[in-house]
Amino acid sequence: MESTNPAPAASVRVEARDCAKTFADGTRALKPTSLRIEPGEVLALLGPSGCGKTTLLRIIAGLEAPDPGGSIRFDDEVVTAQPIERRGVGMVFQHYALFPQMTVAANIGYGLRIRGLPEAQRRQRVGELIDLVRLQGLEHKRPAELSGGQRQRVALARAVAIRPRVLLLDEPLTALDAKLKEQLRDELAELLRRLRITTVHVTHDQQEALAIADRLAIMRAGVIVGLGVGEALYRDPGHPFLAEFLGRVHRVPRDPAARASGLVTLADARWPCPDHLRDCPALLVRPEDVRVGSPQPGRATLTIARRVFLGERVQLHLDGAGCALTAEVDRDSTARVGERVGVSIEAQRWMPWFDDSPEP
Repeated sequence: MESTNPAPAASVRVEARDCAKTFADGTRALKPTSLRIEPGEVLALLGPSGCGKTTLLRIIAGLEAPDPGGSIRFDDEVVTAQPIERRGVGMVFQHYALFPQMTVAANIGYGLRIRGLPEAQRRQRVGELIDLVRLQGLEHKRPAELSGGQRQRVALARAVAIRPRVLLLDEPLTALDAKLKEQLRDELAELLRRLRITTVHVTHDQQEALAIADRLAIMRAGVIVGLGVGEALYRDPGHPFLAEFLGRVHRVPRDPAARASGLVTLADARWPCPDHLRDCPALLVRPEDVRVGSPQPGRATLTIARRVFLGERVQLHLDGAGCALTAEVDRDSTARVGERVGVSIEAQRWMPWFDDSPEP
Protein backbone atom coordinates (compact mmCIF):
# COMPACT_ATOMS: atom_id res chain seq x y z
CA MET A 1 0.00 0.00 0.00
CA GLU A 2 1.29 3.46 -0.87
CA SER A 3 1.73 5.43 2.33
CA THR A 4 1.40 9.14 2.86
CA ASN A 5 4.50 11.10 3.79
CA PRO A 6 4.07 13.41 6.77
CA ALA A 7 5.15 16.90 5.82
CA PRO A 8 8.82 17.31 6.78
CA ALA A 9 10.26 20.29 8.60
CA ALA A 10 12.31 22.66 6.47
CA SER A 11 15.77 21.14 5.98
CA VAL A 12 18.61 23.08 7.55
CA ARG A 13 22.33 23.30 7.06
CA VAL A 14 24.35 22.11 10.06
CA GLU A 15 27.82 23.47 10.76
CA ALA A 16 30.30 22.54 13.45
CA ARG A 17 33.06 25.13 13.68
CA ASP A 18 36.27 24.35 15.57
CA CYS A 19 34.47 22.03 17.95
CA ALA A 20 36.68 20.20 20.45
CA LYS A 21 35.83 18.38 23.66
CA THR A 22 37.99 17.84 26.71
CA PHE A 23 36.37 16.08 29.65
CA ALA A 24 36.91 16.89 33.31
CA ASP A 25 39.47 14.10 33.75
CA GLY A 26 41.61 15.58 30.96
CA THR A 27 40.54 13.13 28.26
CA ARG A 28 40.44 14.85 24.89
CA ALA A 29 37.68 13.05 23.04
CA LEU A 30 37.52 15.45 20.10
CA LYS A 31 40.20 17.68 18.62
CA PRO A 32 39.22 20.95 16.90
CA THR A 33 36.84 19.83 14.17
CA SER A 34 34.87 21.68 11.50
CA LEU A 35 32.14 20.02 9.45
CA ARG A 36 29.34 21.25 7.19
CA ILE A 37 26.24 19.14 6.45
CA GLU A 38 24.02 20.38 3.66
CA PRO A 39 20.21 20.73 3.96
CA GLY A 40 18.53 17.34 3.55
CA GLU A 41 21.85 15.49 3.40
CA VAL A 42 22.48 12.20 5.19
CA LEU A 43 26.03 12.23 6.57
CA ALA A 44 27.58 9.26 8.36
CA LEU A 45 30.14 9.75 11.10
CA LEU A 46 32.14 6.56 10.75
CA GLY A 47 35.08 5.23 12.70
CA PRO A 48 36.31 2.78 15.32
CA SER A 49 35.26 2.90 18.96
CA GLY A 50 36.68 5.91 20.81
CA CYS A 51 37.35 7.97 17.68
CA GLY A 52 35.12 10.89 18.75
CA LYS A 53 32.11 10.34 16.49
CA THR A 54 29.54 10.03 19.31
CA THR A 55 31.05 13.03 21.09
CA LEU A 56 30.60 15.13 17.95
CA LEU A 57 27.02 13.89 17.57
CA ARG A 58 26.25 14.82 21.19
CA ILE A 59 27.70 18.30 20.66
CA ILE A 60 25.44 18.78 17.62
CA ALA A 61 22.48 17.55 19.69
CA GLY A 62 23.19 19.84 22.64
CA LEU A 63 23.91 16.97 25.05
CA GLU A 64 27.53 18.11 25.37
CA ALA A 65 29.03 21.59 25.20
CA PRO A 66 32.11 22.10 23.02
CA ASP A 67 35.29 23.55 24.48
CA PRO A 68 35.46 27.37 24.37
CA GLY A 69 35.83 28.64 20.82
CA GLY A 70 33.69 25.97 19.21
CA SER A 71 30.22 26.60 17.82
CA ILE A 72 27.25 24.81 16.26
CA ARG A 73 25.05 26.53 13.68
CA PHE A 74 21.72 25.50 12.15
CA ASP A 75 21.65 27.59 8.98
CA ASP A 76 22.79 31.00 10.25
CA GLU A 77 21.47 30.49 13.78
CA VAL A 78 24.11 29.84 16.45
CA VAL A 79 22.64 27.14 18.71
CA THR A 80 25.77 26.36 20.75
CA ALA A 81 24.23 27.53 24.04
CA GLN A 82 20.76 26.13 23.35
CA PRO A 83 19.65 22.95 25.18
CA ILE A 84 18.56 19.95 23.15
CA GLU A 85 14.82 20.66 23.60
CA ARG A 86 15.18 24.05 21.86
CA ARG A 87 17.27 22.90 18.90
CA GLY A 88 14.53 20.98 17.11
CA VAL A 89 16.43 17.71 16.87
CA GLY A 90 15.13 14.14 16.86
CA MET A 91 17.30 11.30 18.15
CA VAL A 92 17.30 7.53 17.72
CA PHE A 93 19.56 5.57 20.06
CA GLN A 94 21.12 2.13 19.84
CA HIS A 95 18.69 0.64 22.37
CA TYR A 96 15.63 2.64 21.18
CA ALA A 97 14.72 4.05 24.65
CA LEU A 98 11.01 3.36 24.18
CA PHE A 99 8.52 3.71 27.02
CA PRO A 100 7.73 0.09 27.94
CA GLN A 101 4.27 0.82 29.38
CA MET A 102 3.09 2.73 26.30
CA THR A 103 1.65 1.32 23.09
CA VAL A 104 3.28 1.82 19.71
CA ALA A 105 0.90 4.69 18.92
CA ALA A 106 1.48 6.33 22.30
CA ASN A 107 5.27 6.08 21.94
CA ILE A 108 5.19 7.66 18.49
CA GLY A 109 2.82 10.41 19.62
CA TYR A 110 4.54 11.17 22.93
CA GLY A 111 6.51 14.19 21.68
CA LEU A 112 3.42 15.58 20.00
CA ARG A 113 1.36 15.22 23.17
CA ILE A 114 3.84 17.05 25.40
CA ARG A 115 3.99 19.81 22.78
CA GLY A 116 0.23 20.25 23.06
CA LEU A 117 -0.75 19.20 19.54
CA PRO A 118 -4.55 18.73 19.37
CA GLU A 119 -5.65 15.11 19.58
CA ALA A 120 -7.13 14.96 16.08
CA GLN A 121 -3.92 16.23 14.51
CA ARG A 122 -1.86 13.94 16.73
CA ARG A 123 -3.82 10.88 15.64
CA GLN A 124 -3.50 11.85 11.99
CA ARG A 125 0.26 12.31 12.17
CA VAL A 126 0.77 9.10 14.15
CA GLY A 127 -1.32 7.23 11.59
CA GLU A 128 0.77 8.62 8.74
CA LEU A 129 3.97 7.56 10.46
CA ILE A 130 2.68 4.07 11.24
CA ASP A 131 2.01 3.66 7.53
CA LEU A 132 5.37 5.16 6.63
CA VAL A 133 7.39 2.75 8.80
CA ARG A 134 5.13 -0.23 8.03
CA LEU A 135 3.74 -0.90 11.50
CA GLN A 136 0.10 -1.26 10.49
CA GLY A 137 -1.81 -3.51 12.90
CA LEU A 138 0.70 -3.03 15.72
CA GLU A 139 -0.61 0.31 17.02
CA HIS A 140 -1.82 -1.16 20.32
CA LYS A 141 1.17 -3.42 20.99
CA ARG A 142 3.75 -2.58 23.64
CA PRO A 143 7.53 -2.66 23.00
CA ALA A 144 7.99 -6.03 24.74
CA GLU A 145 5.62 -7.59 22.20
CA LEU A 146 7.63 -6.35 19.20
CA SER A 147 10.68 -7.67 17.38
CA GLY A 148 13.93 -5.72 17.42
CA GLY A 149 13.27 -4.41 13.93
CA GLN A 150 9.78 -3.24 14.87
CA ARG A 151 11.08 -1.45 17.95
CA GLN A 152 13.67 0.29 15.79
CA ARG A 153 10.91 1.51 13.47
CA VAL A 154 8.89 2.83 16.42
CA ALA A 155 11.93 4.75 17.69
CA LEU A 156 12.50 6.26 14.26
CA ALA A 157 8.84 7.22 13.86
CA ARG A 158 8.84 8.86 17.30
CA ALA A 159 11.95 10.86 16.41
CA VAL A 160 10.50 12.23 13.16
CA ALA A 161 6.97 12.76 14.51
CA ILE A 162 7.94 16.16 15.91
CA ARG A 163 9.21 17.19 12.48
CA PRO A 164 12.73 17.93 13.67
CA ARG A 165 15.08 20.23 11.84
CA VAL A 166 17.88 17.69 12.30
CA LEU A 167 17.72 13.92 12.83
CA LEU A 168 20.52 12.26 14.81
CA LEU A 169 21.02 8.49 14.70
CA ASP A 170 23.39 6.89 17.21
CA GLU A 171 24.20 3.31 16.08
CA PRO A 172 20.48 2.65 15.37
CA LEU A 173 20.97 -0.84 13.87
CA THR A 174 23.69 -2.25 16.12
CA ALA A 175 21.35 -4.33 18.30
CA LEU A 176 19.88 -6.23 15.32
CA ASP A 177 20.97 -9.57 13.88
CA ALA A 178 22.81 -9.55 10.54
CA LYS A 179 19.88 -10.49 8.29
CA LEU A 180 17.46 -8.00 9.88
CA LYS A 181 20.13 -5.30 9.91
CA GLU A 182 20.58 -5.62 6.14
CA GLN A 183 16.82 -5.38 5.55
CA LEU A 184 16.33 -2.35 7.81
CA ARG A 185 19.46 -0.69 6.46
CA ASP A 186 17.83 -0.51 3.03
CA GLU A 187 14.49 0.60 4.49
CA LEU A 188 16.18 3.33 6.52
CA ALA A 189 18.05 4.63 3.47
CA GLU A 190 14.80 4.86 1.50
CA LEU A 191 12.92 6.49 4.38
CA LEU A 192 15.54 9.17 5.02
CA ARG A 193 15.48 10.20 1.39
CA ARG A 194 11.71 10.45 1.42
CA LEU A 195 11.69 12.55 4.59
CA ARG A 196 14.50 14.88 3.39
CA ILE A 197 15.57 15.71 6.94
CA THR A 198 19.19 16.72 7.49
CA THR A 199 20.59 13.62 9.19
CA VAL A 200 23.77 12.71 11.05
CA HIS A 201 24.24 8.96 11.42
CA VAL A 202 26.89 7.57 13.77
CA THR A 203 28.06 4.05 13.06
CA HIS A 204 31.15 1.83 13.09
CA ASP A 205 29.70 -0.39 10.32
CA GLN A 206 31.21 0.45 6.92
CA GLN A 207 28.53 -1.36 4.90
CA GLU A 208 25.78 0.44 6.80
CA ALA A 209 27.39 3.82 6.20
CA LEU A 210 27.98 3.16 2.50
CA ALA A 211 24.38 2.00 2.01
CA ILE A 212 22.66 4.83 3.87
CA ALA A 213 24.72 8.01 3.72
CA ASP A 214 25.19 10.58 0.95
CA ARG A 215 28.66 11.34 2.34
CA LEU A 216 30.97 9.83 4.93
CA ALA A 217 33.07 11.64 7.52
CA ILE A 218 35.60 9.08 8.71
CA MET A 219 37.15 9.75 12.10
CA ARG A 220 40.18 8.53 13.99
CA ALA A 221 41.65 9.68 17.30
CA GLY A 222 39.35 12.70 17.55
CA VAL A 223 39.81 14.09 14.03
CA ILE A 224 38.14 13.68 10.64
CA VAL A 225 40.66 12.00 8.32
CA GLY A 226 38.39 11.58 5.31
CA LEU A 227 35.27 13.32 4.01
CA GLY A 228 33.42 12.57 0.81
CA VAL A 229 31.16 10.26 -1.15
CA GLY A 230 31.61 6.67 0.01
CA GLU A 231 32.42 5.19 -3.39
CA ALA A 232 35.08 7.83 -4.08
CA LEU A 233 36.73 7.27 -0.69
CA TYR A 234 36.72 3.51 -1.23
CA ARG A 235 38.21 3.67 -4.72
CA ASP A 236 40.74 6.44 -4.08
CA PRO A 237 41.27 6.81 -0.31
CA GLY A 238 44.59 8.65 -0.54
CA HIS A 239 45.28 7.73 3.09
CA PRO A 240 46.26 4.31 4.48
CA PHE A 241 43.84 4.45 7.39
CA LEU A 242 40.92 5.10 5.03
CA ALA A 243 41.97 2.26 2.75
CA GLU A 244 42.30 -0.19 5.65
CA PHE A 245 39.13 0.94 7.41
CA LEU A 246 36.86 0.99 4.35
CA GLY A 247 36.85 -2.61 3.22
CA ARG A 248 39.78 -5.02 3.30
CA VAL A 249 43.28 -4.56 1.97
CA HIS A 250 46.53 -6.50 1.82
CA ARG A 251 49.83 -4.77 2.55
CA VAL A 252 52.80 -5.54 0.30
CA PRO A 253 56.07 -4.34 1.89
CA ARG A 254 58.88 -2.90 -0.23
CA ASP A 255 62.52 -3.19 0.77
CA PRO A 256 65.04 -0.39 0.08
CA ALA A 257 66.29 -2.11 -3.06
CA ALA A 258 62.79 -2.28 -4.57
CA ARG A 259 62.19 1.36 -3.73
CA ALA A 260 65.51 2.42 -5.22
CA SER A 261 64.84 0.52 -8.43
CA GLY A 262 61.20 1.67 -8.68
CA LEU A 263 59.75 -1.84 -8.51
CA VAL A 264 56.97 -3.69 -6.75
CA THR A 265 58.03 -7.19 -5.71
CA LEU A 266 55.50 -9.96 -5.18
CA ALA A 267 56.83 -13.51 -4.81
CA ASP A 268 58.84 -14.14 -8.00
CA ALA A 269 57.37 -11.20 -9.95
CA ARG A 270 58.79 -7.71 -10.43
CA TRP A 271 56.54 -4.93 -11.69
CA PRO A 272 57.17 -1.21 -12.31
CA CYS A 273 55.90 0.87 -9.41
CA PRO A 274 53.63 3.82 -10.31
CA ASP A 275 55.70 7.01 -10.10
CA HIS A 276 53.59 8.62 -7.39
CA LEU A 277 54.08 5.56 -5.14
CA ARG A 278 57.85 5.04 -5.64
CA ASP A 279 58.82 6.25 -2.17
CA CYS A 280 56.15 4.32 -0.25
CA PRO A 281 57.58 1.69 2.15
CA ALA A 282 54.58 -0.55 1.36
CA LEU A 283 51.63 -0.67 -1.01
CA LEU A 284 48.04 -1.71 -0.42
CA VAL A 285 45.73 -3.69 -2.68
CA ARG A 286 42.16 -4.90 -2.23
CA PRO A 287 41.37 -8.63 -2.60
CA GLU A 288 38.92 -7.95 -5.45
CA ASP A 289 41.73 -6.28 -7.42
CA VAL A 290 43.99 -9.34 -7.32
CA ARG A 291 43.69 -11.19 -10.64
CA VAL A 292 44.18 -14.95 -10.54
CA GLY A 293 44.92 -17.10 -13.60
CA SER A 294 47.33 -19.68 -14.89
CA PRO A 295 51.08 -19.27 -14.15
CA GLN A 296 52.71 -17.19 -16.89
CA PRO A 297 55.79 -14.99 -17.27
CA GLY A 298 55.14 -11.61 -15.67
CA ARG A 299 52.75 -13.06 -13.09
CA ALA A 300 53.60 -13.90 -9.47
CA THR A 301 53.44 -17.65 -8.89
CA LEU A 302 51.61 -18.51 -5.68
CA THR A 303 49.91 -21.57 -4.19
CA ILE A 304 46.31 -21.70 -2.98
CA ALA A 305 46.58 -22.48 0.74
CA ARG A 306 42.90 -22.12 1.55
CA ARG A 307 39.64 -21.76 -0.37
CA VAL A 308 36.61 -20.14 1.32
CA PHE A 309 33.21 -20.19 -0.39
CA LEU A 310 31.24 -17.06 0.59
CA GLY A 311 28.15 -17.52 -1.56
CA GLU A 312 28.44 -14.69 -4.05
CA ARG A 313 32.24 -15.00 -4.26
CA VAL A 314 35.18 -17.26 -3.41
CA GLN A 315 38.07 -16.11 -1.26
CA LEU A 316 41.49 -17.57 -2.03
CA HIS A 317 44.34 -17.42 0.50
CA LEU A 318 47.59 -17.50 -1.48
CA ASP A 319 51.12 -18.27 -0.27
CA GLY A 320 54.54 -18.41 -1.84
CA ALA A 321 58.11 -17.14 -1.51
CA GLY A 322 57.41 -15.55 1.86
CA CYS A 323 54.35 -13.77 0.52
CA ALA A 324 50.75 -14.14 1.75
CA LEU A 325 47.91 -12.62 -0.22
CA THR A 326 44.11 -12.85 -0.36
CA ALA A 327 42.16 -12.74 -3.61
CA GLU A 328 38.43 -12.70 -4.27
CA VAL A 329 37.23 -14.42 -7.43
CA ASP A 330 33.96 -15.39 -9.05
CA ARG A 331 31.85 -17.93 -7.17
CA ASP A 332 32.13 -20.37 -10.09
CA SER A 333 35.93 -20.44 -9.91
CA THR A 334 37.31 -23.99 -10.06
CA ALA A 335 40.54 -23.10 -8.24
CA ARG A 336 41.40 -25.64 -5.54
CA VAL A 337 43.71 -25.87 -2.53
CA GLY A 338 47.26 -26.82 -3.52
CA GLU A 339 46.96 -25.46 -7.04
CA ARG A 340 49.67 -23.11 -8.29
CA VAL A 341 48.31 -19.95 -9.91
CA GLY A 342 49.59 -16.81 -11.56
CA VAL A 343 48.72 -13.50 -9.91
CA SER A 344 48.70 -10.06 -11.47
CA ILE A 345 47.66 -6.63 -10.21
CA GLU A 346 46.99 -3.63 -12.45
CA ALA A 347 49.20 -0.65 -11.67
CA GLN A 348 46.27 1.68 -11.00
CA ARG A 349 44.94 -0.66 -8.29
CA TRP A 350 47.86 -0.08 -5.92
CA MET A 351 47.29 2.32 -3.04
CA PRO A 352 49.88 4.01 -0.80
CA TRP A 353 50.83 2.91 2.68
CA PHE A 354 52.98 4.93 5.08
CA ASP A 355 53.32 5.16 8.84
CA ASP A 356 50.53 7.51 9.85
CA SER A 357 50.22 6.66 13.54
CA PRO A 358 48.31 9.49 15.25
CA GLU A 359 50.05 11.66 17.79
CA PRO A 360 49.14 10.84 21.40
